Amino acid sequence: MFSPTSPAVVSVDCPAKTNLTLHVGGRREAWGGRHELDTIYCAIGVFDTVTVRQKPAGSGFSLDISGRFLGDLASSSTDLRNNHAVRALFAMAEESGNSADVAITIEKNIPVGAGLGGGSSDCAGAMLALNSLWELNWPLERLQQIAAHLGADMPFCLTGGYARGTGYGEKIELLNSTNPEVQSLVAAGYTGDVLVGAYRAELSTPEVYASFDELGAKAGDANSLQLAAISLHPRSGVAIDEALQYGATQAFVSGSGPSVVAFVPNADTAAAIERAWYESNAVDRVIHATAPVTPIVRAQ
Repeated sequence: MFSPTSPAVVSVDCPAKTNLTLHVGGRREAWGGRHELDTIYCAIGVFDTVTVRQKPAGSGFSLDISGRFLGDLASSSTDLRNNHAVRALFAMAEESGNSADVAITIEKNIPVGAGLGGGSSDCAGAMLALNSLWELNWPLERLQQIAAHLGADMPFCLTGGYARGTGYGEKIELLNSTNPEVQSLVAAGYTGDVLVGAYRAELSTPEVYASFDELGAKAGDANSLQLAAISLHPRSGVAIDEALQYGATQAFVSGSGPSVVAFVPNADTAAAIERAWYESNAVDRVIHATAPVTPIVRAQ
């Protein structure tokens, strides 16, 4: 429970996620129409920062979001209670018996609606921050059980690193760098620095899945949703082709898109891909990152 000795402010740098592999199965009505997934998650070093501060009793919650690329989050009609971090606040308050009188601020760096799990990352960041602010000290397993009710990617975003996700993505098995499956992916080129090709456009995840239900997956794609995402956002396909042409060891649509992730072996290759992307207008901006990374919790 919150006490006078609890930290006054807690901030969490919560990373984006990508899917090194994403195999999509059939829809399961028992899961609310979600599809069955088998995926290898990887956290990449593009961070939102979620900060929480206890407010006086009865004052309610508040949410302030800043950043250059807020997309739909900047809309004045957005219902704050639907924000993933706010949903995490109410879930944690209900589970712990604490009040939801908390100020949340989010500094957005993860592109919105981009297939990089920005909302899931903010949810996880809020949960980790509240776990510290309220001195709950709950183990990861308990936090993951709460997160699984909030969204498919959210249990993974609590840990970062590498993990296998099954079910609809919420069942998490952490993988370290010595895991044979991770080593196989590294040998196949999923290693090195990362370029993220980002866009002003957003893709609706339900829309991508609807396109997948119609088109299916392209043979050879490690991401079953890639064909569907490219059909809705062709520039992603151009960015993938150019990244591979200029030396990326792997390039693919991240999750449900439209962002493109390219693993690069060295700085010269990264520079060549970035130049090609901008010259052809294949992306709107390029983000340099590393992988894998984990969340960073800072109590003040």
